[in-house]
Amino acid sequence: MPVQIVAADGAIGETETAQKIVESLEADGVVCLPALFTPERLVAMQRAFEARLERLRWSNLDGYEKTELYRDMVEDVLTLEQGFVDAALHPLVKETLRRYLGRFCLVEAKGWRSLPTGRDFHGWHGDEWYDQNVAESIPREVKLGFFLKDVHSGAFNYIKGSHRRQPPRRIRTAELPQVSESEVAVVKGPAGTAFLFDTSGIHRQAVPLLEVRHVVFMNYHDPAVPLQRADIDGYRYHPLLLNAAFLGNLSDEDQRILGFGDKSNYTPAFSRPGRYPRLQRTMTWALNVSLRLTDLHVRIRGRLPRRGPRAGG
Repeated sequence: MPVQIVAADGAIGETETAQKIVESLEADGVVCLPALFTPERLVAMQRAFEARLERLRWSNLDGYEKTELYRDMVEDVLTLEQGFVDAALHPLVKETLRRYLGRFCLVEAKGWRSLPTGRDFHGWHGDEWYDQNVAESIPREVKLGFFLKDVHSGAFNYIKGSHRRQPPRRIRTAELPQVSESEVAVVKGPAGTAFLFDTSGIHRQAVPLLEVRHVVFMNYHDPAVPLQRADIDGYRYHPLLLNAAFLGNLSDEDQRILGFGDKSNYTPAFSRPGRYPRLQRTMTWALNVSLRLTDLHVRIRGRLPRRGPRAGG
């Protein structure tokens, strides 16, 4: 297991706690956090997240995106519920990131529903995101992860101390060094369990996954670092989508972390290419047929004589 950090009370205690977290990140690359949410806030976040999982996102229907066979993606979780914004800007998280990253912004906030499977579809890897052709060293990036369901299987695995040793990439099992069980941090636990990890370290979702897993990841790095071509083309680190209802009482620092006014990775008039153009055309055709049938039904009903009330007698 990664090092567990128990929060202290008061401003001085919070600073000391952040320093312990940073020391664990420097040493292991991963660390579990003290509780970030009240039970009431966690329930509200679970409810909002599950509402997006009721249907596939399509036309004017909010929902999840289907990008992989065994995972469904919920984009832009900061628009769903106040708790997600509060987690992203939690004082302990911010203080830790200031010390570990230096300059940083929140660049991505999304959730995943992983489906039960025995297949290792999300194998060992370090997160590729920056342009490795121009970087002289490995820039730092940290993700905040937290579970919205109890996790007993399909835990988050991280090889302790593997961060910042090599440019991040997907790792084939045959390439892995001999790693003892004690060298692998296993993060699982009840809903609300939160952790930070350096994304350059080697990590994965463990298998088998025996029950549905709901997890949210929030990604922090310096937006001035040049991105890899694939993420530019996919517009992955676009400016965050936010809900105005959740943005009251933000400090100047909070606004900077959320990217207010930062156009570093903004692409004007971006249009994401469709992955399934034939399917999209078929669905568009079917929707148009349905709308025409609805319109025809309304017109026919409009032409029929209205029946008056029956005369008594």
